Amino acid sequence: MLSGRRLDILDPSPLDVELDDIAHGIARVPRWNGQTVGAYPYSVAQHSCLVEAIAAELDPGLTDAARLAVLLHDAPEYVVGDVITPLKAALGGAFGEIEHRLHAVIHIAFGLPPEASPELRRLIKRADRSAAWLEATSLAGFSLEEAVQTFGRPDTPPDNVGHLLEPWPTEDAQARFRARVLVCLPAKQVGHPRTL
Repeated sequence: MLSGRRLDILDPSPLDVELDDIAHGIARVPRWNGQTVGAYPYSVAQHSCLVEAIAAELDPGLTDAARLAVLLHDAPEYVVGDVITPLKAALGGAFGEIEHRLHAVIHIAFGLPPEASPELRRLIKRADRSAAWLEATSLAGFSLEEAVQTFGRPDTPPDNVGHLLEPWPTEDAQARFRARVLVCLPAKQVGHPRTL
């Protein structure tokens, strides 16, 4: 990692997880394999901010810790990239296990339980599917029918997320994702070296 950390992908440690590495990495990982409209690729960092905004619309009482878990839902992709769902299925359980292990370690590094509660996982899934539907129809060339067939009918899309669908330059995506994470961190953790 650019921080100098050496993260063992098969046996990761929370001590090797750095916010700046995550923000840097996922700001440079394109969603939809880069097959989106706009002057810039639509990054996983920007997608994560979109999913957080949708989750907050679905549950206005969302705590900062829950928002943090939402923001980090795709954080393992700073190491493994954004593998499309059909390829993930073809790769099988080994890839899923690596991703799951990384996710748990990232959660621990940020003071969260290794795994979100079932309720929070369901909320993240709903928000993630709504985000994918919005991205597919706004950025990736899907017709409404194709999007419904692929992702199902989403919850009513929130009105206030249009600005999150205009692809950001890489540095903006990195900075905005990092800023959202810092806002959601528990106060006792803001001074931790991983967050500076």
